[in-house]
Amino acid sequence: MIGERNKIVLLILFIMSLIILIPILILIVWTFTERWSWPSLIPQVFSLRASKDIIGRTSQFIPIVYSSVFISLVVAGLSVIIGTMTARAFVLYEFKGKKILYFLSMIPFVIPTTIFALGLQIVFIKSGFSNTMFGVIIAHLVYSLPYAIILLIDGVKAVGKSLEEQARVLGATPMKAFRKVSLPLLVPVMLSAFSMSYIVSFSQYFLTLIIGGGKVKTFAIVMFPYLQGGTRNIASVYSLVFLIITIIVFILSKLIADKYSKNYSINYY
Repeated sequence: MIGERNKIVLLILFIMSLIILIPILILIVWTFTERWSWPSLIPQVFSLRASKDIIGRTSQFIPIVYSSVFISLVVAGLSVIIGTMTARAFVLYEFKGKKILYFLSMIPFVIPTTIFALGLQIVFIKSGFSNTMFGVIIAHLVYSLPYAIILLIDGVKAVGKSLEEQARVLGATPMKAFRKVSLPLLVPVMLSAFSMSYIVSFSQYFLTLIIGGGKVKTFAIVMFPYLQGGTRNIASVYSLVFLIITIIVFILSKLIADKYSKNYSINYY
């Protein structure tokens, strides 16, 4: 019986792996393809035009990558910091209006992106944040924060507050008890919240276009016209670069989180 269950699990994992890998393999093929029309199973014409086109725009391309990564990292970092404090407030404390505040924090899930972006644009135009990188960061943060809060609420519930209370009894200050006891335990879920917020920010097109007004260039802003215009080979190159950048950021984040967890192991004294 156990053997049958293992086979089913392996089959499901194999199918899921194919679902992930096949689109990536198709993207790789398209980067070297000039024409691949239906119903042919293989491309009719191979070409390096798309790759050469991207390489020829390196001087324009690199600043956009830096800008996109910077915005997404700032948004992800702020989402984790604010989300951690918010999650701890929702889980560990009781106060008036708690349910209302929780609902308000989830509003970006309820409101469609188009309506949310247009409403935010009106506020930002009046406040002077429209067409600025700061405005784009705030807009991305508002939209990314609910994802971080939901993940971190589960993490805070799992960690609880009993260990912190024991550290307080032994003489630790509130900040030291959090930093030495709860924070190392929250690092894995904080990394998940960071990754989710980063993906949400890095892939934002419409929100960036509306708030940034076309002046704030990000990777999604550059890539989307190729996706919509049917230039599949160039769009595939951009998509692969998008994937590679995301994987690199995730690997670096994981290494930093592992190093932190190792250096700041739980210490009650």
